[in-house]
Amino acid sequence: MSDRKIILMLAPALIVLGGLCLGALAVVILRSLWVQDASGGWSFGLDAYRAVLGQPQFLASLGFSLYIAVAATALATMIAIGAALLLRRPFVGRGVLAFMFQLTLTLPHLIGALGILYLLSQSGLVARLSYGVGLIDGPAGFPVLVYDRLGVGIILQYVWKEVPFITLILLAQMQALGEDYESVARSLGASRWQGFRHVLFPMILPGVLAASVLVFAFTLGAYEVPLILGPNAPATLPVLAYRKFTDVDLAGRAEAMALAVVIAAIGASLIGLYVMATRRRGGAH
Repeated sequence: MSDRKIILMLAPALIVLGGLCLGALAVVILRSLWVQDASGGWSFGLDAYRAVLGQPQFLASLGFSLYIAVAATALATMIAIGAALLLRRPFVGRGVLAFMFQLTLTLPHLIGALGILYLLSQSGLVARLSYGVGLIDGPAGFPVLVYDRLGVGIILQYVWKEVPFITLILLAQMQALGEDYESVARSLGASRWQGFRHVLFPMILPGVLAASVLVFAFTLGAYEVPLILGPNAPATLPVLAYRKFTDVDLAGRAEAMALAVVIAAIGASLIGLYVMATRRRGGAH
């Protein structure tokens, strides 16, 4: 099939998706530049960006957002690699475990956040069970895992949700590669760890990076999980944008849009770096 036919077949979907994404992005950018004051007048400029970037809470929110995204992505990726290595081999209960991974993908992040809240808060199920068996003296004795400044509950929710996503991507890639390359390495004296490190991992690295970039971009831009499980301060950038958008001050709308543009720029920059690294890697080979 020629490239022209492929483009024509994909054109309807590309037009719809591209129109929605680019149209929404254009509206956000324009809205961040047009600021409405209390009297109802409008002014055009970078006032919203200056206001946002000049606030002390911006740097704290940016650091907290990057910390959450990096920690959740790194943990989910490492666990997913191990899970994919496990699921590629036949064992009793493999089908059930694979089904649970697929089932998790269908659940919204909101459900996972509420589950973490009811399970791991200081008044949650785990705390009550711990108190019932005498492990703690009261709710205050349970570790603070929700609304904490370390974002433990947020990270746990993202890891729970994103591990199946990355696992299924890597599992499909591993199954497509087969085990011939590793078998050759072991026949030459390599251990299983050496075969994974020097043979399999470099081959699945593009898939690992692609999945990690998607997870990082999502966790950086999502607001519902940090809104439910995160502390009031510092808030993540998406939560900060949500608060500004719902503020009674009309100037907050433009500042919220400016924050959205900043978040999108960070995500786009990361994707751009990934594309550049992939092209250089392909050119080197």
